[in-house]
Amino acid sequence: MIAFPFQENLLPFDGELYYTPNFLVLAEANKSFGQLEKEIVWSNEELILFGKQIQLSRKVAFYGDEGLTYTYSGRIKKAYNWSSVLEDIKTLIATHSGESFNACLLNYYHDGSEGMGWHSDNEKELVEHTAIASLSLGDSRDFVLKHKKTGQNVRIHLQNGSLLIMKGEIQNNWLHALPKTKKSKKPRINLTFRLMKT
Repeated sequence: MIAFPFQENLLPFDGELYYTPNFLVLAEANKSFGQLEKEIVWSNEELILFGKQIQLSRKVAFYGDEGLTYTYSGRIKKAYNWSSVLEDIKTLIATHSGESFNACLLNYYHDGSEGMGWHSDNEKELVEHTAIASLSLGDSRDFVLKHKKTGQNVRIHLQNGSLLIMKGEIQNNWLHALPKTKKSKKPRINLTFRLMKT
């Protein structure tokens, strides 16, 4: 099955990136945000820096099929069982994209003072070259990609209810980041659905 036959690949080379700005209509996006904000088991992200454990204000959660684990920020996380809201969203995205997912990493950003530095989603637990579907809920934010060799940049403004699909060779060739910004005063939830090794 060919996913996104009518969408343009937003990357110039070395990967695939597809953006659907209104994947969820505003009412559905706001409802999903409210449910996830209340129902998800959130915890503060923790990092090990220079041998010391640091707790960040950004919150994270990991959900998925039974038995899945994920090494994130140097910590091994065990997946919580799918909530009904996450299950519904996963099914909707899978139907839309033609891709399969068995896990979801969630990030809760309180405002623009919280972001994500340059990285690739290439952890050893992920099935290589499979799609990662990123759903944005809440305040809109810029998402930036940088080619690892040429340094070429691609910038996308992720609005409430939008869906971004990364696939193919993108994780091998591109870095991506969510820059901090003083313009964002409201919270945002990001869901990244993934296919992990079992």
